[in-house]
Amino acid sequence: MGIISSGFLGRRRTDDPRLPPGQYLTEGFPVLSAGPTPRIAKDDWAFTITTEKGDVHRWSWDEFLALPQEDVSTDIHCVTSWSKLGTSWRGVALDTLFKDVDTSFEYTMAHSYGGYTTNVPLADLLDGKAWVAHSFDGKDLEPEHGGPARLLVPHLYFWKSAKWVSGLQMLPQDQPGFWEQNGYNMYGDPWKEQRYW
Repeated sequence: MGIISSGFLGRRRTDDPRLPPGQYLTEGFPVLSAGPTPRIAKDDWAFTITTEKGDVHRWSWDEFLALPQEDVSTDIHCVTSWSKLGTSWRGVALDTLFKDVDTSFEYTMAHSYGGYTTNVPLADLLDGKAWVAHSFDGKDLEPEHGGPARLLVPHLYFWKSAKWVSGLQMLPQDQPGFWEQNGYNMYGDPWKEQRYW
């Protein structure tokens, strides 16, 4: 008679309706990165939005903190199957950052310190759907979790919430970023289990 280790069966999904299909609940905050953790001094940090006309909207750290801040309580879901419920963040809404940006393009590429990229449609960044977050649980965001600031797009799998975010580039059509070029889904809706190609 064969013996099956419980590890081969995965973690059981609870009946919590807040968990998308295939996800399990974690109380921790796993650290997953595509490379080494960059250490960016706040004095050296900047966030930019570059339009199709080459216009660059730029905020230094102090200018970024002077913008209207929002507190966000949300669930997050990683493509590796963990979900963390009721997380608390503070940051600036992309609606605020795009207020004076003139663009007709519908897609963006998020760029990060360290070279990471991920694609996100503009519609998924606006209307209260996304933030550039600098605080987690009332404290400065740790470098391991993307500090000093990361993109927060909680309705998509968490790889879309680019750590160490440095800017957004407007695109005329959807293009794959780092993980999308390596087999991940172009969109990443956790409720549709859009994990991979």
